[in-house]
Amino acid sequence: MGRIKTRKVKRFTEELVRLHFDKFTEDYSQNKALLKNFTIISSQKLKNVIAGYVTKLVKLKKQQG
Repeated sequence: MGRIKTRKVKRFTEELVRLHFDKFTEDYSQNKALLKNFTIISSQKLKNVIAGYVTKLVKLKKQQG
């Protein structure tokens, strides 16, 4: 099982994906680099969690059509 993400992380990530869906990809490394352009997050762990969740959401949305 994966780790549980807080409500704030989910809301923030869903908003990022909604605003910049066309720029994010299914690649975690690219999404992590793109976060630097869209946000200012000082915590490395939080960046990694958000980048992972962005990747998951992009994959799910592309599967749904």
